[in-house]
Amino acid sequence: MSTFTPKNILITGAAGFIASHVANRLVRNYPEYKIIVLDKLDYCSNLKNLLPSNISPNFKFVKGDIGSADLVNYLLITENIDTIMHFAAQTHVDNSFGNSFEFTKNNIYGTHVLLEACKVTGQIRRFIHVSTDEVYGETDEDALVGNHEASQLLPTNPYSATKAGAEMLVMAYGRSYGLPVITTRGNNVYGPNQFPEKLIPKFILLAMRGKTLPIHGDGCNVRSYLYCEDVAEAFEVVLHKGEVGHVYNVGTKKERRVIDVAQDICKLFNMDPDKSIEFVENRPFNDQRYFLDDQKLKQLGWSERTTWEDGLRKTIDWYTSNPDWWGDVSGALIPHPRMLMMPGGAERVPEQSESDKAGLSGNSNQTKMLVPAAKNSSSPHKPAFRFLIYGKTGWIGGLLGKLCEKQGIPYEYGKGRLQDRASLFADIATVKPTHVFNAAGVTGRPNVDWCESHKVETIRTNVIGTLTLVDVCREHDLLVINYATGCIFEYDAAHPEGSGIGFKEEDTPNFIGSFYSKTKAMVEELLKEFDNVCSLRVRMPISSDLENPRNFITKISRYNKVVNIPNSMTVLDELLPISIEMAKRNLRGIWNYTNPGVVSHNEILEMYKKYINPDFKWTNFSLEEQAKVIVAPRSNNELDTSKLKKEFPELLSIKESLIKYVFEPNQKTSAV
Repeated sequence: MSTFTPKNILITGAAGFIASHVANRLVRNYPEYKIIVLDKLDYCSNLKNLLPSNISPNFKFVKGDIGSADLVNYLLITENIDTIMHFAAQTHVDNSFGNSFEFTKNNIYGTHVLLEACKVTGQIRRFIHVSTDEVYGETDEDALVGNHEASQLLPTNPYSATKAGAEMLVMAYGRSYGLPVITTRGNNVYGPNQFPEKLIPKFILLAMRGKTLPIHGDGCNVRSYLYCEDVAEAFEVVLHKGEVGHVYNVGTKKERRVIDVAQDICKLFNMDPDKSIEFVENRPFNDQRYFLDDQKLKQLGWSERTTWEDGLRKTIDWYTSNPDWWGDVSGALIPHPRMLMMPGGAERVPEQSESDKAGLSGNSNQTKMLVPAAKNSSSPHKPAFRFLIYGKTGWIGGLLGKLCEKQGIPYEYGKGRLQDRASLFADIATVKPTHVFNAAGVTGRPNVDWCESHKVETIRTNVIGTLTLVDVCREHDLLVINYATGCIFEYDAAHPEGSGIGFKEEDTPNFIGSFYSKTKAMVEELLKEFDNVCSLRVRMPISSDLENPRNFITKISRYNKVVNIPNSMTVLDELLPISIEMAKRNLRGIWNYTNPGVVSHNEILEMYKKYINPDFKWTNFSLEEQAKVIVAPRSNNELDTSKLKKEFPELLSIKESLIKYVFEPNQKTSAV
C-alpha cells in the first residue's frame, strides 16, 4: 500500500464543524505540513473552532468564498497548494427544503470552481471531496448489508441531490482531466463545536435549558453516529493511504433511532423522557435509514474508537462548559429552523411560526397511501381492507404491492425493522391495518450458501424478526400472512421421489442440509404456538418475469449444468392473488403453498426451449457433482397440496400453471 505525503494543504470550510477537527488534527500532528484554511464564515462557522491551531506557524486562515474563481486560483498558486480537502458545503437538510438554490450554489457551483482551478493550475496531487451517506438515499429497513461504495446514488432531498451532483463533477474531472480525486461518504457526526441546528447539539442545549426535545415524526428514523475525533482520524487515513479514483464510506454499523438518542440525552440530564420528549411535524421527506458498508476504509487501517456512551458524555461536557460558544442560537433550537444563508455569511433568522412556537403541530409522519380510493367509489367509509406489508425490496413484497394496486386495496409498506418491537408498534399505530403480510426474510445473496457464513444475521431476521412481528400483531389482534418455505423436507423412504406421495402440513421437517432451512423449520415450529398466523410454504418460486434473477426458471436457464429432480414449485402469478384471498378469508395455520404435482428441471427447460428459445441447450449433472460447486445441500421434495386445492378448487397443476402464466405470455417461438 503506497503512502501519500502532502506539503501544502487547502482545507475548505474549516471553520465549520467536521473540517475544524480535521484541520486542528493535521496542524497538531504534522508540523511539517502547511495548512491553509478557506472559509466564508457562514452562520454555522466559527473562528473559535480553530483556536487550537491559531498560534501554530504551519497554519493560515483566509476568509473567502469557494465560489470566487479568482480567489481560489490565487491561493492555489501563491500557496503552492498540492492537496485540497474539500469540506465546504451547506449541509442542513431542513434548510435545503426552503432555500435549495443556495445549496446548488454552494455545493455544486463551489465544487465546480475548485475543480476548474485544479485543472488550470495543474499542480494538485490529491483532491479529497467530502460527500455524505445521504447520496445513497434511503436504506431498506430490513437490509443486512449496508450501501457499498459502488451502490447506486438515489438522493431524496435537495441537500443530498446537490452533494450527488457535486460528486458527478468530481468523478468527471477525474476521468476527463486525470485529476487525482478521492471521495468520502460519511455517516452522521457529532461532538464539540457543532452548530446546534443538528440533532444532538440541539437536544443537549434544549436539555440544558430545561426545554422539551422535539422529534420529527415518530422518532423511529434510524441513523448511525460517529464521534468527531474518530472521523478526523478517518480523514487523516484517507489523506495518506487513500487510492486515487476511489470512494470510501466513513461509517459505523451501530445504529440508533432518533427517539433512542433523545432518551439517552434525557437520561444523562436526569430528565423524564415521557415528559421531556414531544413529537412534531415531520420533514417533507425524512429518510427512514442510512446504512453503510464500512469495510473498505477499515482495510486501510481505520476503525471507530469512541463508544456512543463516551462520545455523548464528552459532547455534553463540552456544551455545558461552553454554553455561549455560538451566541444567540434560539432560532436554531425551534423544531423546524430555517437559517437563511446570505451572501458574505450574514445570518437572518425568520419569525417562528405558531406551530414552531408551540413545538407541536400534529404528527404528519403517516406514509402517503400508495393506492387511491377506487375510481367508481364515492363512499367516505373506511375501506374493508388495509394491508401492512413487510419486505418492500424483496421479490414477493414488491409483487404484493402491485397486486394491491391492481385490486384497489389500500396498503403501505412497513418502515420498522422486524427485530424492533417499538418500530412495529409505530407502524401499526400509523397504518391501522386489517392484515399484515410478512414477505421479509433472508434467503441469501445470491443464494442460500450466503446464510452458511452469516448465521447470526440469518437468525436475526428469519427467527427473531418473524417471531417479534407475529407477537406484536397478536397483541393487536392482527392476522399475519407469513411467506415461509417448503424447503424443509427431502425425499425419504415414506415419501420417495416419483411416488406422488407428498409431505403434508402436519409432517415434521426432515431436511437440515442448509442453515437457511434450519432457521425456517425452527421458526415454523415456534409459530404453531400463535393463533394469528397463516404460514405459506413457498417452493422454488416462479413468475412470468423471466428477467428476474430470483425466478427459478431464470436461474436454471443461466446455469452451465443443472440437476434433474422433480419438485413442487410455486407459480407466483397464480398463487400470490390466492394469498390475498386467504387473508380476506382469515385463514390460519400452515399451508403447502405450491401448485399441485411436481415438475423436473429438464421438463421446465424443455418448455423453455419450446416457447422461448428453440436453440437452448443444457447439460445435466448428478447431486454428487452439484455438491462440489455449492456450499450447502439443496432441498428436493413433493408437497401434498390437498388442503389448498380443497379451499381453492380452481388451482392449476404445476405444469398447467407454468404454460398458462409463464410460457404462453412470454412465447417467442412460432405457434406450437
